Amino acid sequence: MNIYVGNLSYEVTEEDLQQAFEAFGQVASVNIIKDKYSGQSKGFGFVEMPAKAEAQSAIDGLNGKELKGRTLNVNEARPRSEGRQGGARRGGRRRPW
Repeated sequence: MNIYVGNLSYEVTEEDLQQAFEAFGQVASVNIIKDKYSGQSKGFGFVEMPAKAEAQSAIDGLNGKELKGRTLNVNEARPRSEGRQGGARRGGRRRPW
């Protein structure tokens, strides 16, 4: 199961998250999302746990808990919608002025 972890402190590392989630079971991967220019954490990430029961335990056990001064927001990750691309708007009309 893919798990969304939000409200991360900028000091939290992928190793910190891995240790927190390993208390509930096997962790397949951890990925903190970072700004592509500065390399700074965007304050959220994803943890992949292969066993659904362990993943649900981790969600229940870590949601609302504090890690490095911030209260975690932990839930099952939703698939990205097709419309959310971010960045510059494409295909707009050119203005005559």
